Amino acid sequence: MTRIETVSFDLDGTLLRYVRSPGEVLQASFEGLGLEPLFSVEEYYARYDEFARRCESMDELRSECFAALAAENGYDRELGRDVATAFAAERDQSNVELLPSAASVLESLADDYRLAVVTNGARDAQRQKIAAVDLERWVDAVVVAGHDTLPKPDPEPFERALRTLEATPETTVHVGDSLETDVAGATAAGLESVWVSESADSEAYDPTYCVESIGRLASPPWDVDG
Repeated sequence: MTRIETVSFDLDGTLLRYVRSPGEVLQASFEGLGLEPLFSVEEYYARYDEFARRCESMDELRSECFAALAAENGYDRELGRDVATAFAAERDQSNVELLPSAASVLESLADDYRLAVVTNGARDAQRQKIAAVDLERWVDAVVVAGHDTLPKPDPEPFERALRTLEATPETTVHVGDSLETDVAGATAAGLESVWVSESADSEAYDPTYCVESIGRLASPPWDVDG
């Protein structure tokens, strides 16, 4: 096989996480307004990429998404916007942390590979998270898909990262926790993929490698000399 020279990573759930989960913040937002939940955090997750494609900021994304979810569940759209405002007051995008072992893995891989981040989301929110954990001390390129390009699983964000790093699909592997966006997108772009999941069930998808946690990349499964 061709030796891997470049590694790209998904961001949320792969390299870092919120100290307070979105579900916790959403519940606090409902409680602060004295409301029963208008919609679930799973409904928010399901619509996130749709609104990220057309909104310029995280605040706009939540306002439009929450208004739509409220209306779809039989509530006034403006009530959804009120929840979005409360959520913004509760949420601090810099209140994130690297997942266990992520820093040591990135430190090790940066010695041997060019590294990139390819993430879906609102540009302002993703950039704040990246700055909060100082990811760019290791990472050479960042693509915020859904804003800079079409969102994953479209191949365009992966292709943008490859162009920036002057890399090729044949020598690049993408690491992520989502079969639907990371594995499918990497495959569409001609990259090998690493699925980070405790589950072994990849359903209709076919990741090149599977690891239980980011820490498993301390010994890269794609390293032909490993």
